[in-house]
Amino acid sequence: MAINQLSIFVENKEGKLVTITDSIANAGIDIRALSVADTQDFGIFRLIVTDPQKAKEALESSGCFVSITQVVGVSIPDEPGSLAKIVNILARYNINIEYMYAFIAVSGKEASVVLRVEDNNAAEKILIENGVKLLEEKDIIAL
Repeated sequence: MAINQLSIFVENKEGKLVTITDSIANAGIDIRALSVADTQDFGIFRLIVTDPQKAKEALESSGCFVSITQVVGVSIPDEPGSLAKIVNILARYNINIEYMYAFIAVSGKEASVVLRVEDNNAAEKILIENGVKLLEEKDIIAL
């Protein structure tokens, strides 16, 4: 059930995000979720898009360094404590979260969380066993 995420290495310079977003837009691809982590010199732009392979090709042809990474998506109630529940489940089974980001498609109902963990298969199995609703790539694309 892993979700394909684009990870794009970006120099922290004016106009670099323009190249990335224009390349994706010109390829006719929608961005469904994103995260930017930066330092003074560079950043990592992480995206969930409607067509990861086509986006990767478009970005590479624009000179971007991009990879596709497998991540886990979960759907949680949009209420206090929901994220804590997920984090606690994974911690109980010693599954380290490398990074995560979240988004809400319809406020007040459910939030979607994208997790990068050490072992996607183990995390998915544990989350399912603990009653957590996993998201598939098609679920996020359909938002």
